[in-house]
Amino acid sequence: MIDAPRSRYQQVADLIREAIQRGDYAPGSALPSQPTLAGKYGINQTSIGKAIALLRREGLVRVIKGKGAYVREIPPISRYAVTRYAEAVRESGTARGAFDAEMAQRGHESRTELVQWGETVAPQVASDALDLTAGAKVAIRKRHMHADDVPVQIATSYVPWELAKGTAIAEQDTGSGGTYSRLAEAGHTVERFTETIRSRMPTPEEADFLRLDEDQPVYDVLHTAWTAEGRAVEICVHVMPTTQWVLHYEWPAS
Repeated sequence: MIDAPRSRYQQVADLIREAIQRGDYAPGSALPSQPTLAGKYGINQTSIGKAIALLRREGLVRVIKGKGAYVREIPPISRYAVTRYAEAVRESGTARGAFDAEMAQRGHESRTELVQWGETVAPQVASDALDLTAGAKVAIRKRHMHADDVPVQIATSYVPWELAKGTAIAEQDTGSGGTYSRLAEAGHTVERFTETIRSRMPTPEEADFLRLDEDQPVYDVLHTAWTAEGRAVEICVHVMPTTQWVLHYEWPAS
């Protein structure tokens, strides 16, 4: 069962990982205690702790101080950037934008908490991407997003205030289809998108909401919406745990 030359804790991590994948430990359930696992696999608790830490970094388990290790509640979520923003997708059923529709398609119940909205001064990332002057105003919409009550994403959108003022974009509820549908109604139809992706460590605020430790990175996706005239009319900064999301892209070969 345990053989050289790989470290014993790595071999035990392999066995626990396989048990999780087989369904021996259900999503959201607690793993056996470290003493129990040590007895089962014939190694000391220090090595068990290292095996659990490895699985934690992979995102397979979550460690709660004083309670133990728990299996990840939901599997990684696939995000198809090419199709998720299509009008037919965003406005399907009762969806209030791409995330709602995306979760429904994948069998998850979505919940979005709007934690900030309204008029604000554009931060640097927004003024740069939207080609605004320093101190310009934007509409902000910052959301905490859940799938089956698991926090999976922080999304913060910015729209130039001159476009958002007097529309539902600046209100608590943007209506069916979300911001892009409201922009289209105001004559600013979005024709294309660009995304810039980087991996980084989360801020303390992000880590707290997303239930991450300091060594678990996030995707930082800068999503920009453009009109046919080449104007950037909205950006959204998506912050997502790298172990919780799979990002899919496609493009023509020529």
